[in-house]
Amino acid sequence: MSSVLTTGFEDYMIPCVNKKIFGVECLGCGMQRSFVHVFTGEFAAAFKVYPAIYTILLLLAVIFVNFFVKFKFDYQIKIGLIVLNAIVIVVSYFIKMNQFV
Repeated sequence: MSSVLTTGFEDYMIPCVNKKIFGVECLGCGMQRSFVHVFTGEFAAAFKVYPAIYTILLLLAVIFVNFFVKFKFDYQIKIGLIVLNAIVIVVSYFIKMNQFV
C-alpha cells in the first residue's frame, strides 16, 4: 500500500458502515482511498482501488464546467455519464466480490 495512506490519511477516513455491520463491502468502498491516490499522483493505484474514480471525476468536471458554460445536449451528456458511472460501479463491484468467493 502507498506510503501516503499509511502516514495518517486513514485516520481521517469515514469507515464503511455496511462493512462494519454486515462484513461486506458496499458499492462505494474504496472511493476515499482512490481520491487520495488521485490527488497524490498515484493514478494506477487509484484505478486499482476504485475503477469508477475517473468516470466520477469526469462527471464532476462536466457538471462544474456546465455551471459556467451552457452547451447543447448538456442534459443528455450528464445523464449518459451518470449511467456510465452506475455501470462501471456495479460491474467493478461484482468483479471485486467474485474474487472473494
